[in-house]
Amino acid sequence: MGLPSQFETGRFDVERVAGIAVLAAAHSDGYAATGHLLGLLAALPAPTDAGERFWSNLWRSSGTAYLLPTNIKDLVLRSLAGEGTGLAGQILSAVDEMTPPQRVAAAEVIGQALAESDHLPDLKTQVIGELWLRDLELTAWRVLHADHKSPDAAGRNAFIEAWTSV
Repeated sequence: MGLPSQFETGRFDVERVAGIAVLAAAHSDGYAATGHLLGLLAALPAPTDAGERFWSNLWRSSGTAYLLPTNIKDLVLRSLAGEGTGLAGQILSAVDEMTPPQRVAAAEVIGQALAESDHLPDLKTQVIGELWLRDLELTAWRVLHADHKSPDAAGRNAFIEAWTSV
């Protein structure tokens, strides 16, 4: 809302508070989805020397460099500031680029890393990795969908008219 951090709370009137509430509600789905997207990435090995083998294996198995830390670093940093659409688009591009065998191979690499870090020995690594990939893909879609701008008045009226005529 462009308020300075030193803004006196006594200067908030009902209209200002309502405006803040509307903005927060309008953006909460996108922020929550972006947070979940970052949480999914945080579950993977960190992009340090220790995690280098994982990221190399993921690149080789998936056939895409879209998910490599060097290619998503800036997008992750923007997501930490609340702007997740760039990261979501990059993720969807990466998943879309994978062939079915590459997706299976990538899921195996991801599942192995998750099984080791989360101590989930009772689940198959392929299952864990595929669930993670599905969640990543669906969450990226939620981020993009939440960013969809509301239609103008004519668009809203056309929507209402279409539904009321059914």
